[in-house]
Amino acid sequence: MRKGQNPVKQTNTVAKPERITIAVLNHIPFLEGFYSEMDKVLALSLISLREHAGLPFDLMVLDNGSCAEIRQYLVHEFENGKIQNLILSDRNLGKGGAWNIMLQAAPGEIIAYADNDVLYSPGWLSESVKVLEAFPQVGMVTSRPFHTLPELYKSVVRWAGKTKGAKIERGQFIEPDWIREFLLSIGRTEEEIQRDLKQEDIRVTFHGVAAYAGASHWQFLGWKKVLQEFLPMDLSKPLGQVLKLDQEMDKRGYLRLMTTQPFTMNLSNTLDVPKLKNNKDLLKTRSKRQRSFFEVPVIRKVMMKIYNKIFKIYYK
Repeated sequence: MRKGQNPVKQTNTVAKPERITIAVLNHIPFLEGFYSEMDKVLALSLISLREHAGLPFDLMVLDNGSCAEIRQYLVHEFENGKIQNLILSDRNLGKGGAWNIMLQAAPGEIIAYADNDVLYSPGWLSESVKVLEAFPQVGMVTSRPFHTLPELYKSVVRWAGKTKGAKIERGQFIEPDWIREFLLSIGRTEEEIQRDLKQEDIRVTFHGVAAYAGASHWQFLGWKKVLQEFLPMDLSKPLGQVLKLDQEMDKRGYLRLMTTQPFTMNLSNTLDVPKLKNNKDLLKTRSKRQRSFFEVPVIRKVMMKIYNKIFKIYYK
């Protein structure tokens, strides 16, 4: 039998979420090998995210089955008010499975999604929202220009070609150093970089706001109501989920765009980034790096094969 009245019933107001929810997906299963620096990468990512947003937001983090040390760190951040919504999964749901939860649970009208290894520059959120709001029928906006697959932004080209007031330009506009910086961060070779630099840029301008055609699933902004159209993600095929989102979004006529300045950077699994012109205050890279025995290409290739076999044995 109830004793007394629940005091919550006397509450006249409740906390309202911010218009924007930043949703970060994290998976760090252990802190060795490939993941040995990921605790530092995650911490730096969240610091730069908060300090450089330029707009109010709520932060949501979904932890996808990480190790105890990482979960403890995230709980500490949550208890200290640095994370507003924390979801802990006891297993790795994959990116598609995590999106099914995050993109539904995020309370904001705008969702800014990111992997756990993104480094943010000043104004990244505010400048990206400008693009999101300036263009119609936007599916996603990535806060950095680089080259993506042309077949995944056909809708942008079609829209610009038939829309009054829209300007479309073709040429080489993106700074080569910005492209090189990003491609080095994801391990591309010099040969691959040179091929990429030859790709044509497509720049569109509407209502005085410019953007490049293309976007990427590692970091993007979108309207929640639009992103939910693509849920639930099909979990029967773990591979290719993120590409499926890109394909479907373009197929349905949504614009996939990028800002004209680099406001985000992929750290991958290390703080040792080749170049970070826009983030010197956050991260100082070593000017000279001595190559160790294990960095010799032949040795590295053999050791990585051994590492991958061990990884599969324990985590298959």
